[in-house]
Amino acid sequence: MKDQADSYVTDDGRTIGPTVMEMKNITLRFGGVEAIKDISFDIREGEIRAIIGPNGAGKSSMLNVISGFYVPQEGEVWYKGAKRPPMKPYQVAQQGIARTFQNIALFEGMSVLDNVMTGRLTQMKTGMLAQSFWKGAAEREEIENREIAEKVIDFLEIQAIRKTPVARLPYGLKKRVELARALAAEPTILLLDEPMAGMNVEEKEDMSRFILDVNDEFGTTIALIEHDMGVVMDLSDRVVVMDYGRKIGDGSPDEVRNNQEVIDAYLGVAHD
Repeated sequence: MKDQADSYVTDDGRTIGPTVMEMKNITLRFGGVEAIKDISFDIREGEIRAIIGPNGAGKSSMLNVISGFYVPQEGEVWYKGAKRPPMKPYQVAQQGIARTFQNIALFEGMSVLDNVMTGRLTQMKTGMLAQSFWKGAAEREEIENREIAEKVIDFLEIQAIRKTPVARLPYGLKKRVELARALAAEPTILLLDEPMAGMNVEEKEDMSRFILDVNDEFGTTIALIEHDMGVVMDLSDRVVVMDYGRKIGDGSPDEVRNNQEVIDAYLGVAHD
């Protein structure tokens, strides 16, 4: 395990920096049910950090804590060296944390381009009055934001459908559009909630390639939930494992793969 204060270079040439986010003793309750029980882990700058576990383990709840949708009853969230106070999701987004959703959350009646442009809302500073006239600063801001959205569309190879209403797209392309919208926010940390759920093998290969490219070319830190163990082990630098709201494993893919408690609880591999 590398020292948290140190940066290091991975075997494939990527630089992993110091801790950018730390979850400290997080406990989340819904009534009398503990969805997360005293869990701590960190996310390092530039890494791909996976969160895995069986259904009902609390993975999505943890992602919702990171993104500000849920406020834990106990524990602390630290971001860039400072304790984060309770925040609304839009405030967390303004800090540079963007996400996709387990169930696609796009504007079905809008075009791909318009959906991607909504990812720029946290970067738009001109007021409604200036935007209604669309002159001066408002016009310049619109042009600048559209250029960024178009670059993301090119990067994810969805130029051919940029004017197509999202409702007409197949499932795999909708997932890619949702990724594009999150990337348009130029996040420091990108949260992916089951980005490959429901995809066929070819679509999973494409999405895996794009996730690696985002991490490599933009240096974006990525935290993802995914059930496909092949994908998790291939993509991730480190993996944290949850089961019934508890953390039962944390380490490199190889360490997690060989952790007997993880095998018993999740991977289902036969052993003596």
